[in-house]
Formats: sequence, structure tokens, C-alpha cells
Amino acid sequence: MIIGNGINRYNSDSGLNSWDAMLLDLWIKHTDDDPKDIPLGISLTEFYDALDLSSTSKTKNLQKEFCDFLVGWNAKTHHQTMMAWAKRHSAPVLTTNFDETLSDCAALELHHADAVRFTDFYPWASYFAAGEIKNPAQEFAIWHINGIKRYSRSIRLGLSHYMGSVERARTLIHKGGEGRLFADAKHGKWNGRDTWLHIIFNNDLLFIGLGLDTSEIFLRWLLIERAKYFKTFPERAKKAWYVHAGRDLSQGQTIFLKSVGCEIIKEESYDALYGNSWSVL
Repeated sequence: MIIGNGINRYNSDSGLNSWDAMLLDLWIKHTDDDPKDIPLGISLTEFYDALDLSSTSKTKNLQKEFCDFLVGWNAKTHHQTMMAWAKRHSAPVLTTNFDETLSDCAALELHHADAVRFTDFYPWASYFAAGEIKNPAQEFAIWHINGIKRYSRSIRLGLSHYMGSVERARTLIHKGGEGRLFADAKHGKWNGRDTWLHIIFNNDLLFIGLGLDTSEIFLRWLLIERAKYFKTFPERAKKAWYVHAGRDLSQGQTIFLKSVGCEIIKEESYDALYGNSWSVL
């Protein structure tokens, strides 16, 4: 399961803002401008970088301030039901969210697969689980793609952040001789085997509550690399489903998702997407 902020916005308490609203609040705080929404012509990630460049404050920590917005976010019944489903099926969970709501509702602790080389800037080998796991692709644990609230330096919000993530992932995927993902060797021994990247390339993927629009540069790039990997090694190919509700996807979104091997499924409502069906599956 790859889960986005839609899980937090569904049946949310009054005042639980979208990431767009949080960035706008920071913009108002740190600049003299007062936009009503993210204007056309700039992506959400670029808006963050524009905020960073436009602010005159020398003491700001935008990543930490963004995390402060997440205080008080609590799990709802649907969080618990979906995590219970993942646990029953030994399904790994990846999330683009920074908050720890999913791990809190499942009473999980943070572990580091490679404690010696742990960095709070890129905690990609860190996961929430009941205990230590041996194979990220086969066991239930929760992994954070774009950073974890407790490590503010890990938070990926801007385009420059995403480009740093791309470069780090590219090194694991394409460099390192026999340790690179695309090496014609046992892929279970590649350099990223202890990180959440291992799940991306070795599991069927189910996307829920995630826009996967053009702002999600890093994750979209990974899906392109995943499709190339499966084209190179078709015997290793896995499936993917993008499940959504509400308005129809744009033509461009549809073209992209289909090109990287995602089957698109539209639920009749958000209740159907996040509701009680998870408890009986």
C-alpha cells in the first residue's frame, strides 16, 4: 500500500488542512504577499522553494514549522482498519505523509535497518514495526517516503528536496557494480534492499489517497524507473493499481499512470474508498 494525505483528509476534524493550505500559511507568515491559493503556473514543490527564496527571515526553519502543523493529528477508525488489513496480509505500507498517525494507531516502534549508517536527513532504512523485520517486501511495516515528522531535516517539500532524493535513489539503482538494481544478478542483494525502495521494485503496489500529480516528481520518476526495470527483466514484473474517488483523472494523468503499468480503478465514493470494506477483505 502506498498511502497519501487523502487518508488524513477523509472525515477529518475541522481545521485539518491540506498541504496547500499549510504552505499558504507559511507564505503569509514569511512574506509580504497574501495569495488566496497556490497560483497557476507554479507547482506545489516549486511554491515551497519560492517561499524559501522569498523569505527575509534568517532564523526560519520551514521544515520544522511545517511539522508543527501536524501536531494533534489523530488516527480515525479508517486508519486503524486499513492498518489492520495490512497487518493481516503482511503487506508493507509506504506513505508520502510526514505524520506518524498510521504507526501510532498500530502501536508500532521505529527501527533502523542500518543503524550504523543512519542519517536523519534520509532515513530510508528506517521503518515502524512491532519488531525488527528481515525482508521489507514480505513483512508488515510502515515506511515514510518523503520524511518523518520527528526528523524535520528529512522532510521533502521543495523541488530541490525532490531532486536530492532522485539523485540518492539513482545512485542506489544504477551505480555500484553488481550491487545496482539493474545488474543481472540476484536482485534481492542489491544496494537498496534494506530501504523502502526495495518494496517499490519487488511488490505489487496499491495507491490510495495520493494525487500522484505533476508535483510528485520523485515518486513519478521512481514509477518510470520501475517500468523500465520490468521491461528489462519481464520475469520480475509486478502489478500496480491506482484507486481513487471523486472527480475523473485528467487525460495526462491517465496517460502517465497507464504508461507505468498502473490499472486505474475509480470507487463510487470516498466512503467506499476508506470505509468498512477493509475490515472484511
